[in-house]
Amino acid sequence: MRKFFKILKITLLSVLGFILLFVIWMSYLYFTADMKQPTGGTVPDWQVVDNGSYRQWRDSYLRQSESGLWELKISGEPFDRGVAAGKLTDSLLYFQEKVFVDQIREMIPSDGYLKLLRFFIIIFNRNIGEHVTEEYRNEIYGISLSCTDEFDFIGTPYERQLNYHGAHDIGHAMQDHMLVGCSSFAVWDKYSTDSSLVVGRNFDFYMGDTFAQNKVITFCNPSEGYKFVSVGWAGMIGVLSGMNEEGLTVTINAAKSSMPTSAKTPISLLTREILQYASTIDEAYAIAQKRQTFVSESILVSSAKDGRAAIIEKSPKKIGLFTSFDGKVICTNHFQSDEFKDDKRNMENIETTDSYYRYQRLEELLQNEEPIDQHKAISILRNRMGKNGIEVGLSNEMAINQFIAHHSVVFKPEERIMWVSTQPWQSGKFVAYDLNKIFNDTLNFSQELYTADLAIAADTLFLSNQYNDLIEFRSLTKQLKQKTEEKNVISTDIIERYKTSNPQYYYTYEILGDYYSAIGNVDEAVKHWQAALAKPIGRLAEKERIEKKIKKTL
Repeated sequence: MRKFFKILKITLLSVLGFILLFVIWMSYLYFTADMKQPTGGTVPDWQVVDNGSYRQWRDSYLRQSESGLWELKISGEPFDRGVAAGKLTDSLLYFQEKVFVDQIREMIPSDGYLKLLRFFIIIFNRNIGEHVTEEYRNEIYGISLSCTDEFDFIGTPYERQLNYHGAHDIGHAMQDHMLVGCSSFAVWDKYSTDSSLVVGRNFDFYMGDTFAQNKVITFCNPSEGYKFVSVGWAGMIGVLSGMNEEGLTVTINAAKSSMPTSAKTPISLLTREILQYASTIDEAYAIAQKRQTFVSESILVSSAKDGRAAIIEKSPKKIGLFTSFDGKVICTNHFQSDEFKDDKRNMENIETTDSYYRYQRLEELLQNEEPIDQHKAISILRNRMGKNGIEVGLSNEMAINQFIAHHSVVFKPEERIMWVSTQPWQSGKFVAYDLNKIFNDTLNFSQELYTADLAIAADTLFLSNQYNDLIEFRSLTKQLKQKTEEKNVISTDIIERYKTSNPQYYYTYEILGDYYSAIGNVDEAVKHWQAALAKPIGRLAEKERIEKKIKKTL
């Protein structure tokens, strides 16, 4: 017995010693974290001038178009650009950050856990400053000077704004949780109406409809590099979709990644560098080779100078370039280059997710519609059907249009024109920006910046029919989930309304199966789960999830 207690004592001391060493190590990582906050320059004591239809701070401007899009024009040195953007968008910055923090609070309601989250975020991102250029750190710091202190429990304003650029990458790494599923394409030569480049993309990064409420179109004239335009939100200096004055465009699509263990260069800041400093595909690829990233991503690059497009495929460990001389490239969420096509993780992604299905659907749509112009490109981005035109249900990931897009964009690089979607999702009108006019600094910011006669009309057929069904479906889904959690009975009328709101979507029947299971009606639960399995499902994991529910119940 004495020997037993001796062994037990040694074991406990060893465990306690390990815990103590772990705490010391984690504390060391926390307290030595350095995000390289710039010391900053001097902020001039200027006031933002409200001119009624637009705001002005020095030589920078912000206005809201009648389309609902916000239009921001900034120029100059990095810190000055950031200060100007922050001063002009301060209310939008607060709104965007509050929406983001509210989403976090919804997932983590405990203040204690939120403080713990901050602790681990600082450890994870402790060296992110080393992977962000001084230019972009200065610009982010300038913006952060206009941020609220209300959310300091997450980090200082500078830390938060820097970390938010990495949050986008974490969302991509979590694509199995339905945060992303982008689709894009480029056509030229025989596939294009006038043989020139046409590029289309849906940016399906979903943090709730409110997050996408205030889209910001930023027109930037930096002190170094090319003038460019990008589509994002207040505080986002990275590029998700954009074009520069040389007619080079970049758009990003997530690829399957393992959960990162430490921060490197956020993808959106890499694409910002490409857009600002490259004019050809080779120059873009050379920039991508220089930077380490912590998730895998496809970067669709088109170039007016080259007259074609290519896809830079980048993971934390290697990089590849997928090129096509056939006049067409398609990009969803898997890799295609020789460097990656046989990669185990990539092959698993193709076999188990909806990425390859959407790739085939884009191929089908492009073939059916060729030659492509901006009107047909937008029609493709709005398409809500599955392959061969089958019904897959509203918001199914198998469709090109999943009704979650933060924005949708079409570019004509040679003409320097881009079309940007307006709410809701891709269904509102697409407004056209002629960069030839905007970049020559002759436009009057008191008037509309987009070219009215190039606008493409809203999808009135969808808005007058299925739109209300989709809104009701999403509203009733929340109600049903709440009733399921509370195990409360729902009226037959609501259940029937729910079914008719989205009858071809597997998730409708999975939710109903969950509800019946919660109230103890096993037969109805299994019946609805089986109905869900009879509908098109894009991801193997989701199919297996439903099958496990049936197996567990029977």
